[in-house]
Amino acid sequence: MNHILEMRSITKTFPGVKALSDVNLLIREGEIHAICGENGAGKSTLMKVLSGVYPHGSYEGEIQFQGEACAFKDIKASEQRGIVIIHQELALIPYLSIAENIFLGNEHAKGGLISWNETLKHATALLKRVGLTESPQTRVTDIGVGKQQLVEIAKALSKEVKLLILDEPTAALNDEDSGKLLDLLMEFKAQGISCIIISHKLNEIRRVADSVTILRDGQTIETMVVRETPEAEPQVSEDRIIRGMVGRDLDNRFPERTPYEGDDASEVAMAIEEWTVRHPIDQQRNVVDGVSLNVRRGEIVGIAGLMGAGRTELAMSVFGRTYGRYTGGRVYRDGKEVRTRTVPEAIEHGIAYVTEDRKHYGLNLEDTISRNISLSSLAKVARRGVVNEHEESRVAERFRRTMNIKAPTVFEQVGKLSGGNQQKVVLSKWIHVGPEVLILDEPTRGIDVGAKYEIYTVINDLAAQGKAVVFISSELGELLGMCDRIYTMAAGRLTGEVPRAEATQEVLMRHMTRDRGDEG
Repeated sequence: MNHILEMRSITKTFPGVKALSDVNLLIREGEIHAICGENGAGKSTLMKVLSGVYPHGSYEGEIQFQGEACAFKDIKASEQRGIVIIHQELALIPYLSIAENIFLGNEHAKGGLISWNETLKHATALLKRVGLTESPQTRVTDIGVGKQQLVEIAKALSKEVKLLILDEPTAALNDEDSGKLLDLLMEFKAQGISCIIISHKLNEIRRVADSVTILRDGQTIETMVVRETPEAEPQVSEDRIIRGMVGRDLDNRFPERTPYEGDDASEVAMAIEEWTVRHPIDQQRNVVDGVSLNVRRGEIVGIAGLMGAGRTELAMSVFGRTYGRYTGGRVYRDGKEVRTRTVPEAIEHGIAYVTEDRKHYGLNLEDTISRNISLSSLAKVARRGVVNEHEESRVAERFRRTMNIKAPTVFEQVGKLSGGNQQKVVLSKWIHVGPEVLILDEPTRGIDVGAKYEIYTVINDLAAQGKAVVFISSELGELLGMCDRIYTMAAGRLTGEVPRAEATQEVLMRHMTRDRGDEG
């Protein structure tokens, strides 16, 4: 089989950091090639070199595409050759239509005037190709994340893509939407389009990839053949990929748990009763509908549900009513009813919430690690209303060491950190508050197995100290590996409560897909 891409001895240096060191990558025509590695291994940097985000001259090494040497000066130059990258953060404009987004910067125009007939005609054809039935005139803000990902792929197809690069394409998708996207990649492969997929979901890699290249600390570790033919079973196990990524065996994906043995171990730290919240725009619809649950001291309680089940809406509305319109329900802390109408009120009553969207709601990406960690508890590092920067730095340094945040100093800008290290900063911020109840919303989304293990260890340590943890996750294996009890939600309602001993993926999925009116 011919090779469509060869990257030789790629080295990329930032001030004080060598992000890539002599990296090699070989992609065959018509294959799906996975790139794996821990956060900060250099995966995204390598793809930015390939796609011209980092232009020729800013790195060392050679790129050959379809047998010709390439020196891309920008992303438009790589797209003209048929190399299209879809980043983890989708580059769509929400209030423009699907058609306008697909052809943005690539408009069907003559004499400076856009031909809307041509635009809609071609957009309809592209949407059909990716399996979307929406009108091309639908606004992007009115469709779900899974469909937005397909719009990005339609946009790539409009540029006559030959090599499609997808960076964590299923990180924000549920299992159903992820499956549809992976099936689509298999269809593209059958049409001769080559794909590079960066993913931490090893089961998905084994499902679709023909080969996998592993990067570690900015270097190529190895390339393995996953399957010889499309019909063949994968030859490479998840454990084998993990060993390449982290440089050691992870015999157990989840750390050993030390149960909390305090005198108050059986006490309910937080209870929610009949909690009901309406949609912020469609006020006739309840997004959280009469939910009641509790979490004891030293306990990790999971919440499982498909996208749209109301898990995040529940968490955000309890934490300072930051989502929707509250219409009823009570929150109890240590048996006493408390008010959590605002974020400061929730924090005052010992409740903290780690958002699923760390980049938009969890962090100030322009500021330092030190400042981000202190943001939710400035009073702890201030005297007479003035922040003591020395104390702020001392606290941040303690978290940098204990949380193993990989950064040269606490004055590093958070936006420059990998996803796993950003997540550790968010956790540090809320642990510094000193909460008794910590609500974690997708705490390991988009981070690698090594960083996941470290975060699981932090969560277990908090439970061992008697903290109550509510753990929201779309990964059922994660909930089964970490939680003492698991609640399930569907369409805004609680549909089940499953103890750890009885919990399996099948049992949870049965509860998660129960009909709204099925009380049996």
